[in-house]
Amino acid sequence: MIALVLMLIYVVPQSGTFSIVAMDPETEEWGVAVASKVLDVGYIVPWLEPSVGAVATQAYANPYFGPWILEALSQGMSADDALNSVLQRDTIPEQRQVGIVDMNGHAAAHTGESALEWAGHKKDRYVSVQGNILAGPEVVDSMFATFQRTGGLLAERLIAALEAGEAAGGDRRGKQSAALYVVRKSGGYQGVDERLVDLKVVDNPAPIKELRRLYEMWQFSFLAPAYLRLADEEKDKAEQFLRKTYSLLMIALESNLEDPESYNSLAWEFAVRKMYPQETLKAALRAHELAPDEAHIMDTLAEAYYVVGDYEKAVHWEKEALKRAPDEPFYKKQLEKFEEALKNK
Repeated sequence: MIALVLMLIYVVPQSGTFSIVAMDPETEEWGVAVASKVLDVGYIVPWLEPSVGAVATQAYANPYFGPWILEALSQGMSADDALNSVLQRDTIPEQRQVGIVDMNGHAAAHTGESALEWAGHKKDRYVSVQGNILAGPEVVDSMFATFQRTGGLLAERLIAALEAGEAAGGDRRGKQSAALYVVRKSGGYQGVDERLVDLKVVDNPAPIKELRRLYEMWQFSFLAPAYLRLADEEKDKAEQFLRKTYSLLMIALESNLEDPESYNSLAWEFAVRKMYPQETLKAALRAHELAPDEAHIMDTLAEAYYVVGDYEKAVHWEKEALKRAPDEPFYKKQLEKFEEALKNK
């Protein structure tokens, strides 16, 4: 009996956490970002399913809430109805905290009266922010305001909200872990699953700072290629996906990014689409500066010059690519294309 009591004392303490659940209706993405002074908060709080919704379950988190709510949402329940249904099934709803955004962008939230202070939530269409054991209500208020006024990608808006929450005091006990997840139908690597963004920091003295560092690499290596692929696969949303990828191109050009492959990939994709030619050329030049001996990067640079109408330089750089890869048939075809354009200029 004593052992049982000790076990219950061990598992009951609540976890101070601040989180945000949100949806981007334009591209049908759902996301959760969360931080806490516990080990691997990303293992506990977020639950997401594309075209269904997203959930953050925290405080003395009921691990069944995530799957229960997603199942209810998948059956057509609203966020409010799904929340009420799980709270009615629970034995201690007064200790729970939950945030939900459903498939239609409706938000619902619950902060139990026994959640440790400061605890509370704030919600609007497409977003719910919640936290417990916080420095004060300014944490939730800052997160909410930052999300609402920040433009750009859902993932960026979510991580910016986390940063605002931390700046306002965050978890009053300190920092340890953070996570950022965004899901979208076929959003994962090469479309194999839904994980558009899948990042977590398990144990770190500055988890949100580390999460930001990881995201800044992820956005170019995985997020931009995913948007470009989705633009090709879903013609009705191509404009939205290409616009989001362009925003990543501009972020890259304005950053200190030193990854030539990221610049090269963005430059190539926009060059073959004949979009944003000047920005495309800048990205191709940046890639070449960082990797001056790579034939495939020279080929991209040649294509970028071709798109802006500088056929002489297109021919020059394609010849340079062929010097390094003389048997590459694609480069030979590229050179023929550029020389034909130069001849007909």
